[in-house]
Amino acid sequence: MDDKETLTLTELQANPGETPKDIGPITANDLDAVYGIPVEVAAVLGKAEMQVSHLLKLGRGAVIELDRKVGEAIDIYVNNRLVARGEVVVVEDRLGITMTEIIKSDRTS
Repeated sequence: MDDKETLTLTELQANPGETPKDIGPITANDLDAVYGIPVEVAAVLGKAEMQVSHLLKLGRGAVIELDRKVGEAIDIYVNNRLVARGEVVVVEDRLGITMTEIIKSDRTS
């Protein structure tokens, strides 16, 4: 492969997590194009399951019991993939999240 040739996405997907030996190590400058890509971050306080008929009866002020306890860590998802757990914090007049645990996942799933 000459200096001006680039790898295709298919070639990079063939060995995920491996740097192709022909191009050398990837540096921070090589990742500049990736930094601007938007991702969706979701913090899940808990979940509940109910029948549609019960859901339709809910009104203002209704309380839905979640499957988590007070003080239990919340799940943090990036693009629908669990990446961390954390705690809810207040930052000025807004809610925020402090990450307390990074979840390492198997890249094959």
